[in-house]
Amino acid sequence: MEKDLIMENIGFIGLGNMGYPMAKNLEKAGFPLTVYNRTTSRTAGFAEQSAISPDIEGLVATNDIVFTMLTNDAAVSAVYEVVMKQDIKGKLFVDMSTISQKLSQQLAMRIRENGGAFVDAPVAGSTMPAKEGTLIIMAGGEDADVVRAMPYFERMGKLTKHVGANGQGIAAKLSINYFLSILYQGLAETVLFSGSLGVSREDMLEIINESASGSGATKVKTPLLLKDDYSPAFALDLMLKDVLLAQEAGADYPLTRPLLDTYNAAQQAGLGEKDVIAVIDYIKAK
Repeated sequence: MEKDLIMENIGFIGLGNMGYPMAKNLEKAGFPLTVYNRTTSRTAGFAEQSAISPDIEGLVATNDIVFTMLTNDAAVSAVYEVVMKQDIKGKLFVDMSTISQKLSQQLAMRIRENGGAFVDAPVAGSTMPAKEGTLIIMAGGEDADVVRAMPYFERMGKLTKHVGANGQGIAAKLSINYFLSILYQGLAETVLFSGSLGVSREDMLEIINESASGSGATKVKTPLLLKDDYSPAFALDLMLKDVLLAQEAGADYPLTRPLLDTYNAAQQAGLGEKDVIAVIDYIKAK
């Protein structure tokens, strides 16, 4: 590791299903790391090699770059309200959460006004790519700030795209998840339709995956569909949140309302904590 990288102390806030393996990849790379999580039991796996901060204040005070990976606008707002009360001059904050573009841009402005820097860098990928360090990172912010974060992005993802100013990383993430929401509903409907015509689920999924309609997304959901096991890699609740954020950002297309109706109804049917492809159970019962 280059000497100038060792000089940067790294903090990571938010050790959920995605944040934990992302922070672990930074630790494995040998970066000086401090972690914080509201539920302290999630920090236990870092006790031997990395520092554990009892609070956000201490983590911000002792680190040069702070990564955050949190669930939604409310969680991000709560953390950054604490951050704003600290001395953040010269510090870089990288929020990898999927939140509203409006909030992300507001945070960027407030942090800059207080002498810090901010990059929005949400990710495409679920728990397995997070563990493997093969996420796709969509970054919005100043060139110099993205360059500063790049050595750490390279340990968490296979591709980082700097797509513009603050808020544009969020724009790209909401766009890709809007597409995925269509794809997953379409995949579920196709599997059910082919089954109603007597085509086995195994055969149909193999045809899909070996044809032009196949993709990484269809392939990763195939084992779940074959086993009827919808343990969450990416929860349906999160997909609904992201489609709602896309609508808030201006998505108003022929499929927008049907998507919201389907995912909202699936959540109301008790499927929110299951993987997003569990939407098939709602459609099947409809």
